[in-house]
Amino acid sequence: MPAATPAATGWRVLLGLGLLAGCWLAFSPSPPSQADTGWDKLNHALAFAALAFCAVRAFGAPQRWRSSAGLLLFGIAIELVQSQLPWRSAEAADVLADAVGISAGLLLAHGGTLLRR
Repeated sequence: MPAATPAATGWRVLLGLGLLAGCWLAFSPSPPSQADTGWDKLNHALAFAALAFCAVRAFGAPQRWRSSAGLLLFGIAIELVQSQLPWRSAEAADVLADAVGISAGLLLAHGGTLLRR
C-alpha cells in the first residue's frame, strides 16, 4: 500500500477516534444524552455513516468494499459484546441500521457517483 497523504492520515486518525467513541457509547452503562437522537436505529445509522465516510476518505475508493465489510463486522462485534453486558442488549436490527448507515456514508463520500455506475 502506498504511503498515506497527510489528508488521508488525518482521516485515519478521525476514523480511529470515531471507532473508539463508538465503543465507548456502545458499552457505557449510561451514554450522554447529547449523543442520543431519541431513536436508537438513527443513532446507529448516523454513527456508521460517519465512520464509512471517514473510511473512504482515509483509505480511498478502491478500498470502500473492504472498509465497509470491516465496519459491518465492527457493528456485529459491538452487538456480540453488548449481549454479554447486563446493562445493554443486542439487536439484529441494530446491525441492519449500521448497514444502512454504511451505505449512506459511501454515497456521501462518493457524491452519489456510486448510483451512476
